[in-house]
Amino acid sequence: MGSASVMVANQTAVNGVALEGEQPGMKEKRTQGKSKPTTSDSNIEVTAKQKQKRKSESTENDTGSRKMPKRAAACKDFKDKSIRLSEKSTIIETKRDQLVEDESEAIFLTAGQDDTRPNRRLTDFVFHDEDGILQPVELLEVTDIFISGLILPLDETSDKAKGKGVRCEGFGRIESWAISGYEDGSPVIWVSTDIADYDCLKPAGSYKNLYCLFYEKAHACIEIYQKLSISSGGDPSLSLEELLARVVRSMSGRKSFPRGVHPKKNTQIFSELPVLAALRDDSKKTMGFLPGEVIPSDRVLDGSLKIGDGDKCASTCADEEDEDMKLARLLQEKENWRSRRQRKRQVTSSNNYYIKINEDEIANDYPLPAYYKTSLQETDEYVIFDSDIDANNTDDLPRSMLHNWALYNSDSRLISLELLPMKPCADIDVTIYGSGIMTDDDGSGFCLDGEPNGTSSSGGPQNVDGIPIYLSAINEWMIEFGSSMVFISIRTDMAWYRLGKPSKQYIPWYEPVLKTARLAISIITLLKEQSRVSRLSFLEVINRVSGFDKNHPAYISSSPVAVERYVVVHGQIILQQFAEFPDDTIRKSAFVTGLHDNMEERHHTKWLVKKKLVLKKEANLNPRAATAPSLSKRKVMPATTTRLINRIWGEFYSNYSPEDPKETDTLALKEVEIDEEQEEDGEEDCEDVEEEKGLVVEQNVKSCSASKQRKSSCSNEEIKWVGKQVGRTCEGEPLYKEAVVCGSVVSVGGSVLIETGDSEENPPIYVVEYMFENSNARKMVHGRLMLRGFQTVLGNTANEREVFLTNNCLEFELDDVIQTVVVETRSRPWGHQYRKADAANDKIDRERAEDRKRRGLPMEYFCKSVYCPDKGGFFCLQIDSIGLGTGLCQSCKINQAKSEKEVFKLNSSMTGFTYDGTEYCIHDFAYLGPHHFGEDEDSSTFKGGRNVGLKPYVICQLLEIGGGKAPNKADPQSIKVKVRRFFRPEDVSAEKAYRSDIQEVYYSEHTVMVPLAAIEGKCEVRRKQDLPFIDAPTIFQHTFFCEYFYDHKNGAVKQLPAHVKLSPSKGKPVDDSEIRKKKGKCKEGENCFDDKMDASSTNRLATLDIFAGCGGLSEGLQKSGVSLTKWAIEYEEPAGEAFSLNHPEALMLVKNCNVILRAIMTACGDAEDCISTSEAAELAAKLDEKEINNLPRPGQVDFINGGPPCQGFSGMNRFNQSTWSKVQCEMILAFLSFADYFRPTFFLLENVRNIVSFNKGQTFRLTLASLLEMGYQVRFGILEAGAYGVSQSRKRAFIWAASPEETLPEWPEPMHVFAGPELKITLNGNTQYAAVRSTSTGAPFRSITVRDTIGDLPAVKNGALATTMEYKDEPVSWFQKKIRDTRVLTDHISKEMNELNLIRCQRIPKRPGSDWRDLPDEKVKLSTGQIVDLIPWCLPNTAKRHNQWKGLFGRLDWEGNFPTSITDPQPMGKVGMCFHPDQDRILTVRECARSQGFPDGYKFAGNIQHKHRQIGNAVPPPMAFALGRKLKEAIEGKCQT
Repeated sequence: MGSASVMVANQTAVNGVALEGEQPGMKEKRTQGKSKPTTSDSNIEVTAKQKQKRKSESTENDTGSRKMPKRAAACKDFKDKSIRLSEKSTIIETKRDQLVEDESEAIFLTAGQDDTRPNRRLTDFVFHDEDGILQPVELLEVTDIFISGLILPLDETSDKAKGKGVRCEGFGRIESWAISGYEDGSPVIWVSTDIADYDCLKPAGSYKNLYCLFYEKAHACIEIYQKLSISSGGDPSLSLEELLARVVRSMSGRKSFPRGVHPKKNTQIFSELPVLAALRDDSKKTMGFLPGEVIPSDRVLDGSLKIGDGDKCASTCADEEDEDMKLARLLQEKENWRSRRQRKRQVTSSNNYYIKINEDEIANDYPLPAYYKTSLQETDEYVIFDSDIDANNTDDLPRSMLHNWALYNSDSRLISLELLPMKPCADIDVTIYGSGIMTDDDGSGFCLDGEPNGTSSSGGPQNVDGIPIYLSAINEWMIEFGSSMVFISIRTDMAWYRLGKPSKQYIPWYEPVLKTARLAISIITLLKEQSRVSRLSFLEVINRVSGFDKNHPAYISSSPVAVERYVVVHGQIILQQFAEFPDDTIRKSAFVTGLHDNMEERHHTKWLVKKKLVLKKEANLNPRAATAPSLSKRKVMPATTTRLINRIWGEFYSNYSPEDPKETDTLALKEVEIDEEQEEDGEEDCEDVEEEKGLVVEQNVKSCSASKQRKSSCSNEEIKWVGKQVGRTCEGEPLYKEAVVCGSVVSVGGSVLIETGDSEENPPIYVVEYMFENSNARKMVHGRLMLRGFQTVLGNTANEREVFLTNNCLEFELDDVIQTVVVETRSRPWGHQYRKADAANDKIDRERAEDRKRRGLPMEYFCKSVYCPDKGGFFCLQIDSIGLGTGLCQSCKINQAKSEKEVFKLNSSMTGFTYDGTEYCIHDFAYLGPHHFGEDEDSSTFKGGRNVGLKPYVICQLLEIGGGKAPNKADPQSIKVKVRRFFRPEDVSAEKAYRSDIQEVYYSEHTVMVPLAAIEGKCEVRRKQDLPFIDAPTIFQHTFFCEYFYDHKNGAVKQLPAHVKLSPSKGKPVDDSEIRKKKGKCKEGENCFDDKMDASSTNRLATLDIFAGCGGLSEGLQKSGVSLTKWAIEYEEPAGEAFSLNHPEALMLVKNCNVILRAIMTACGDAEDCISTSEAAELAAKLDEKEINNLPRPGQVDFINGGPPCQGFSGMNRFNQSTWSKVQCEMILAFLSFADYFRPTFFLLENVRNIVSFNKGQTFRLTLASLLEMGYQVRFGILEAGAYGVSQSRKRAFIWAASPEETLPEWPEPMHVFAGPELKITLNGNTQYAAVRSTSTGAPFRSITVRDTIGDLPAVKNGALATTMEYKDEPVSWFQKKIRDTRVLTDHISKEMNELNLIRCQRIPKRPGSDWRDLPDEKVKLSTGQIVDLIPWCLPNTAKRHNQWKGLFGRLDWEGNFPTSITDPQPMGKVGMCFHPDQDRILTVRECARSQGFPDGYKFAGNIQHKHRQIGNAVPPPMAFALGRKLKEAIEGKCQT
């Protein structure tokens, strides 16, 4: 909104703030909480004037004599429509509101507690004239305006019918309108009829365009009030120029239209302020409207209100002009408003073409020619990214970082990026390529202004771990700036790359680009400091730039001529940065116009800017492909795989495998221009934010619908039993083994296709459990549903011949049988020793199936698993319980047991009951939801995912059921129970919670009656000495202890009386003295509770940890007592060293897993079954005999776990069905091949949550299909680490696999409150599955806070380097006591920030949620003498592109939680909230380790970057412990049965 348009709105504001005194037709209203503005308010109020020219003029007050609007009889619902509606337009209706004809009736139906004049809310409304034509509010002074809309009560009501409101059409007319909300800072618009006053909430969609302008003018009124009112922090002494500037700044970028808020009375009258007098005079001069006057196109007129002195002026000015002139002004204003908004959405004319810089003009700013040189082996970009990537919009391309990079032309000559257009253009005559080291874009690598050579904030480019690549042709590039940083991105056809440090060779070619970018930022800063930007011309800016000090980062020269030359020849960089700046006055400043004109005068070539493009798919012409030692597309090293994995994935991805190489040329598609879509019809600025609704998911098994041939109907004579009756059902119905249906024999245990009501291409398959004849002599079948593979989570990765049994059964008539089908139930012997025989049998089976298919014979199916979508897994098929023909069904038995568990039972003595499968008795302890005690009031207000305000379950003791009297109906909703509340330390104070055990509760005399249905589960409360000692990193027992009595009335905590009875002891008591003896006796780095090599280690699973990292997964699993890691594979040396430091008993193999697998299979004589590259084979052959002998062999490994580092899952890589060569590079294939070759009893895959959705779910589904093909049972789910005892949000996907002879582990129960929704996986269609429930509404224990985690650690400074130190304080919280297992603190070291970031950190307030937005708006002087902005003022300018820069330079909240741990914490990184809550520094390595749940004795290796990387990539040990504990339960449970 420019100053001219603000001037118009200011006219409205002046009237609004100057009006005072009684207005005709306006009476005071009194309603609860909300009122229409009254005469004592200093609000805008305009009354309809009675004009002689008005056709509806009448001297009578009777509304009946007034000309009323023509009603549209065809329109029964006025929602989102104007008065004139065709019958066709009313077809698209989903909901009808109650419709009444008369306004009085609507007021009656929505009546509240009106004392005098009714007040109502108005939504979904339009204002229109008597012909139904939509009209702006301001035309009230020219013609009669009526209302159509939905009338709601003013206040919320419990009456649902009244709360829905009443729709009324064509009522009114509007007598006046008013604006309030000045103190709140948000306008509330009121309209009044003769009967009532209406608070306008939300216009109908068709009326938004007209209402938009009026609302903006009202908002300008509010802004002026805020700028002038002392009570609102304003300054009434402002000059007109200062006022306009402030209003422009505050309103620039306004886009949405907020709903109304409660109006409040004004506190100051502005009618005598000098600024308003000046504003009135200036408005009269600049905004006057005379007949025949030429109106500037950029000026918006306002004729509805004139500047005046109080009521007198308002009245006088209104009579000065006739209605025609007022109407003309309003129409002109409306037209200019529309055109201005269109200009806001469209690019300026200067953006339609791009001015090319001539190379000879910038040659002097660059070094002499040089050629690109490198010794690295670089990979073709097309190998990394999918050449058939499906992205018509360039914004959808993958995004990565590029370090150690250089740009060059087709001759490999280094070339400036400046010669390439910053937008896609037609007829480009320059082609630029690039090379560098690609990494994931994790927020690192920014180019700091203050650093030499544009270097990034951390690490040298030569040390970056990534993939050396060469790029295809660069199409465009862009500059973004923020936080005194400049960063540049380039785009090829395949991806976006944000540039980190350039190579040393390329720095001289990069410096001029950075220098020009800094110059543009300095000029923008210069213009921002001006009160009137338009006053600085192009030449004046040049003169000021030439006056920069030589130490200024944007210094060019002291000669204005030299500065002008530099600015003009490098103008494209400067113009692009101005074009991206959000302030319209800056973008359209005189400097920009002058620069553009000067560039044109130099006769630079103009290129036409292209519209949106379909991405090119052509060969990579980078000269590196032919001239340098690089990895071609066919030479890239695929993963080492077994033939089984290669076949499953290879068949899916275009049937490619190295056994039968098929060269696929890169597709060359024509470049196609796509016409730009038409701009939306002006609703952009007026869109309302819709509240996102959760999807209600239902289990729905549905086949692909299509036409099919139906079987001919059989007569009763054609359906006969075969043989005699073999028994009876429970209901006494006769059972039979066989029947003949239309000549086909249907047998018990066989399978049939049945006919359903829907026409289906794939009729459902049912296995016949038993057949019987009912009392109506109908021949019936009880069948169990089998799903085809594509109907499960496997989707299109499933074997078309495999079906899966379910627990859904159905009774149908034999007449519904279409035909019988062959389904073989398979059960093969398990073990690695049967792998080859199984592979041979599978090959024969596939060949037989192909032969049948060629001969046109019916498909034969096989089944070996039960699919349970409600459990998220595939389970072993119990063949001996299928198709027995006894009248009993295993599925019915399972479903009946489930139903019985849900049955509520109350015993006759009223002393106990069974609820949700759990038995409760009087005096038992139970969990109740916190909302039953008013404890969850803040649960929905946590910010940024923090857990502040979330409450755990309330622990209570059952005292009485139903008041001691037997209820008429045993219903958990109606039965009340009397309970005694046990308070938690956090109920007393946050400090008490911090210093208390998480299991501690306080006895009280506080009793309440609650519905029995409020019970969430069962727990125990004992005395502390009765608790068993458990050394575990997380808590998993529902056991609490009580030692104190809490008086909830006065807050006193006293000793627990001896007579209080709690739960009896059931385990070995806690020996506090022994714990104290053990604590603190360890040597440096030792684990006092090291049970890894205890006597029970012989009973543990011998484990191979692949992609082991520093060992977080092994640490947690071993502590659970289920596994012993004997072998570990890790490629990165520092991580492998860390693993060995903490797990010395394991053999750590710091090598490529592809080489290890090849070596093992070769040593075992299975080289022919191993598919690998020659490079992997050569490296495997170089291993010495000792190394090979120490490698694990099949039969020695019981458990394989790990998390394959698939870069693609985090958005870095993409592939689809035509890119098998790229899939082979994914380590998940090697990981699955280890499982296939070793066939361990158990298998666990861990990965980021995105593996489930990555590549449209194909990778996830193929992983499941591979494990199922091996014969495993499989279960999958997503867990939140924060729910298992760490103070960090970390969501991870897990896939369990177990041999058919074992039991699949259950998912561990989440024990801690943690913010977040259920983590669901889409199965098929709309079906979704969540492994565990969300704990945001309650859990047994509170969440672990930042203070719990690191509150006891000694203070250190920025860049702390001491790797060892003494603890200065004793542990305080429960977590700290658990995590400390050593006397000496290690790795309490912090990354060092540069001077500017340290100053910013020091100025970030030490309060929860503070970040860069809390910095003061001022400049600081660095030690170099450079003066820079303290606040990262450009961050808001790129906020849309970067998710509002949430949390950057952010402090942690002591009472909140850590964000997801990353590999490189930094204030401008992907997770910018990395500052200590109280200290001015980045979190230390040890603090990050604690946030992951690593004990203090756990060691990390390498430099500080390596250590952060090890922690960021690790699985939190407490989460691994929880998984291991459930695995141990599964093993022990099988042994017991």
